[in-house]
Amino acid sequence: MGIKNSRNNRLWIFFLFLFLVFSLYGAEITNGKTEAAHAHGGPVIPVLLGIFVILVVGKSLGLLATSFGQPSVLGELIAGVILGNLYLIGIDWFEFIKTDTGIEVLAELGVIVLLFFVGLESRIEEMLSVGLSSTLVAVLGVVAPFLFGWVVSAIFIPEEVTLVHVFIGATLCATSVGITARVLTDLGKIKTKEAGIILGAAVIDDVLGLIILSVVSGAIIAANAGTTLSLGSITIIIIKALIFLVLSIFLGLKIAKPLLKPITSLHQVGLLPAYLLAFASIMAYLANQIGLAAIVGAFAAGLVLEEVEVEATDKPEKTKHIYELEAVISPILYFLTPIFFVRMGSLVDITTFANVSILGFAFALTLVAILGKMACYLGVVTPGADKLSIALGMVPRGEVGLIFASIGASLKINGHPVISSGIYSAVVIMVIVTTLITPPLLTWSFGRKKI
Repeated sequence: MGIKNSRNNRLWIFFLFLFLVFSLYGAEITNGKTEAAHAHGGPVIPVLLGIFVILVVGKSLGLLATSFGQPSVLGELIAGVILGNLYLIGIDWFEFIKTDTGIEVLAELGVIVLLFFVGLESRIEEMLSVGLSSTLVAVLGVVAPFLFGWVVSAIFIPEEVTLVHVFIGATLCATSVGITARVLTDLGKIKTKEAGIILGAAVIDDVLGLIILSVVSGAIIAANAGTTLSLGSITIIIIKALIFLVLSIFLGLKIAKPLLKPITSLHQVGLLPAYLLAFASIMAYLANQIGLAAIVGAFAAGLVLEEVEVEATDKPEKTKHIYELEAVISPILYFLTPIFFVRMGSLVDITTFANVSILGFAFALTLVAILGKMACYLGVVTPGADKLSIALGMVPRGEVGLIFASIGASLKINGHPVISSGIYSAVVIMVIVTTLITPPLLTWSFGRKKI
């Protein structure tokens, strides 16, 4: 234990040293004195500095979050909130994280890789064979929060157009299956019927949420073009999304999946992750080309390749290797996703909470986000299943809610962002609270049945 603490202390001292180096030298760069740096290295120099700040600060607070039993994403998000608001005390060194185009592109790539990873962790078999309970839980877990969010938005920000209220409702649909899965694993409940229903429902939940996102985004784009999205157009978007997912899975199983074995048999270092990223990229691109969100394509790419165990024989040793695709893509995920979460956190303007109406909106949004998922209780029809635990397992929004919010911040209606600064801050508060409360509530819920 003493050796471990000693190592941890040295790690924190090292991080502190790096941060002090940045404080002494990096501040000059971020305060506009970039001419010399750009002359030697071009626009990549601020990106390099941004990566340094984001990874050191983000991963440090992520480590701190995990030490308190919370997911590291919370620490990364809070790191972004801190960095993005230090200007309030006269420290404006980190403002470039919000505006630098290179960092923004890396953050968006992080979203693509993240949804690809979520797809890899999902199981097509779970969607097809989860039974009635998972299906009902998923549908109720999307419809109820969507409607509740729409109503609360209309009450608290009536000056906004209807599409803004609809989009805010859409941000409440998601479920962060990763957070719930981790808690279930820690509790030794991952093999229970409750876990099967939750994980199966969360996968269906993701698909339904992405379809809703595509429909709402399409309506916003149509509104900007001076038209409205008819029922027929909505139907077409839904059909396109379903056809895209089905065709992606079918063609992927016929083409992409069989290619994995010969690729791994070549034993070229880096070839498999390059292939996986190329496949996720082209699927995201194709989804965008037919009018869907790029993350739909990335998710579909992961679904296609999920649970692929590729056996490659080494000719000299005649041994077999099993390639777990999640493990192959993980190093890239751990590099890019903190950039996304820290940048998203940096966009939160805490001065908006000086407005009592924004605080009230954040509270109401969080409340209905929790109550909306409690509707899942009614969808559990499996005998003997713990209904309350299943409903609580659907509560966390985590990274998926943030992705929806970031897309809303990038879309515009009449020249204004769909998700304004104040609304975005309220959504982030909702994401943080729903993510924080789930682990202790699930622990209590499963524990209450013990004799």
